[in-house]
Amino acid sequence: MACPFFRRTDSLLRQPSVSAETGNNTWLLEDEEQPDDALTLTHLQLAIQLLTAPSNADLNTAVTALIAKYSHSWPKISKLRIDLDTLKSVPNYDYLADIQDILLEMDESSASEILVLLGEELITSCCTGIIERAFRCLGTDLQEFLGSLDGVYDVLKLQEEDVTDTGFVCAGDGELIFTSERPVIAWLLLGSLKALTRMLYNVQVNIKIEPVEGDSRRYRYLFSLVKEYSGSSVAMQGRSVEAVKAPVPVMPAQRHNSSKAADLAMNSHTFCKAFPWHFIMNEKLELMQLGRGFSKLYKPHMAEHGCHATTYFDFKRPKGLTMKFRDIARRTYTPFLIALKSPPNVSEFTAKGLEIKGQMVHCPESNSLLFMGSPFLDGLDGLTCNGLFISDIPLHDATREVILVGEQARAQDGLRRRMDKLKSSIEEANAAVAKERKKNVSLLHLIFPAEIAERLWLGASIDAKTYPDVTILFSDIVGFTSICSRATPFMVISMLESLYKDFDEFCDLFDVYKVETIGDAYCVASGLHRASIYDAHKVAWMALKMIVACGKHITHDDQEIQMRIGLHTGTVLAGVVGRKMPRYCLFGHNVTIANKFESGSEACKINVSPTTKDWLIKYPGFEFELKPRDPSCLPKEFPDTSGDKTCYFLEGYRHPTLSAQLPLVEHISEALKSITEP
Repeated sequence: MACPFFRRTDSLLRQPSVSAETGNNTWLLEDEEQPDDALTLTHLQLAIQLLTAPSNADLNTAVTALIAKYSHSWPKISKLRIDLDTLKSVPNYDYLADIQDILLEMDESSASEILVLLGEELITSCCTGIIERAFRCLGTDLQEFLGSLDGVYDVLKLQEEDVTDTGFVCAGDGELIFTSERPVIAWLLLGSLKALTRMLYNVQVNIKIEPVEGDSRRYRYLFSLVKEYSGSSVAMQGRSVEAVKAPVPVMPAQRHNSSKAADLAMNSHTFCKAFPWHFIMNEKLELMQLGRGFSKLYKPHMAEHGCHATTYFDFKRPKGLTMKFRDIARRTYTPFLIALKSPPNVSEFTAKGLEIKGQMVHCPESNSLLFMGSPFLDGLDGLTCNGLFISDIPLHDATREVILVGEQARAQDGLRRRMDKLKSSIEEANAAVAKERKKNVSLLHLIFPAEIAERLWLGASIDAKTYPDVTILFSDIVGFTSICSRATPFMVISMLESLYKDFDEFCDLFDVYKVETIGDAYCVASGLHRASIYDAHKVAWMALKMIVACGKHITHDDQEIQMRIGLHTGTVLAGVVGRKMPRYCLFGHNVTIANKFESGSEACKINVSPTTKDWLIKYPGFEFELKPRDPSCLPKEFPDTSGDKTCYFLEGYRHPTLSAQLPLVEHISEALKSITEP
């Protein structure tokens, strides 16, 4: 029979040899990215799950194919189909149980036949691509496939800590025993195995299913040849499947190897040295031969305590194994896990509990059982804790490499953990630095305009710059000197703190820059960091709110605070002055004039310069109440170039869409909305 892998070898990457040079001649332990079509243990698990617990989606696909083929024979099988939305909406839905119930109601005599056909369709429809490759890797012929099915499924159950009784046992040539709580799965498996033998090995077999006497959960499958095709011939010996090879060219005569045990070109001493972890036991389960590893541990005690295997070994897997020669011989395709026992009356036995994993081999020439295994260890510490040495593991045994590579993996894990810890420390430090940076930047933003603060943080030089049409507000408290003379310093500071807290909130509200406060003087400007056509409007609204706010604050002797304010618009020079406690200062003739307008104002009044008044009335939709003053009130320093020769008192503001009866605050809020909306 042709090799089942032949047609795929041109598309699969061959694993590199461990002896190939890889830079430092060590196995790579880091996770390497595998190609998308790489066959993994997960795919093998999915393949076997298709036999033992098919998903609802796979069952639905198989049912659809079954109905298409056999609805003429069983018209009622269309009831087996279910809506896909139902499968998705109910994740724990037991579709297979419904299939069983429908078949029993429909035709109990045909239920098993339909289930077998459904199992065949399950493989035909769903065993494709990587899943088919997973099945093919189990063996080159049917008998190898059944044996691997037994061993691989046992390993997968151990890995997942599956405590259910579901499983396979290859009980001999052409015989498979399957354990399941659900008979419907057993009948599905019958059809699946038929389809798999056709797909993988090009043979048609007859599979007879029968319950195992004394256990209703176990089913025996007996395989026998039915048909030969595709150029392959398969014959059954008793119940075994044996490939009959096609004629081959006549080869030159060669020396034939003897099958007699006496002709073995190796004595028992050499065998025990080459395979230190083996033993041979007879039909009475008496130990007839021990490898050098077992012999070092138990030979001194056998003369006193006998040679029975159960005295020295605890057979942990396969589970449920009865300690009878015949039953053990039937499990030669199942991995065995035995644990070493302490010999009777021996208190200190370092290897107690050491697990040996291996395989039982039936030797018909002597009707004995040969166990071949390796210590099941995790690293050098596990080796030394059990009183063993690296020399106790033969060179040909991969366990030696597993131990050493495991130590390297642990070293890399330790380094990775230290690197992760260092990374976490660096991230925490970076977070702390970022937090402090945020505090510093926030502090700079409180002192300087945003653009200037950012440049200062980056260490850039700040050149003085001229800004046109900047509206400046100066204010002071009327009678502040008299108030200070009648109050303690603490009272004065408390009064100013309460008042200027409101003013600072107004700065944020109207997006104006607070220049400074000196004593009772409070100065702001708009048009420095974010110039707009409404800079004069913002300062005017803030001035109105400052006057209103003063009425809510009182001095220590219960007098209302009275403030005078002056506004002026013009070109100024601004820059950062000083290295220690630097300040963002305004310079120029217009700064002096703005201060003069504040000096020429009156209590609870806002004195507005002609240039600021021109900006306030420049754009329609803003109704400021401006009252002209006597021309003599205009500061002497005011330039003669202006056409307007008088200043104004700002009495109030009214938004054209609101009623005049509403408070000033609502009119200003509505005006702010109108200039901020896009």
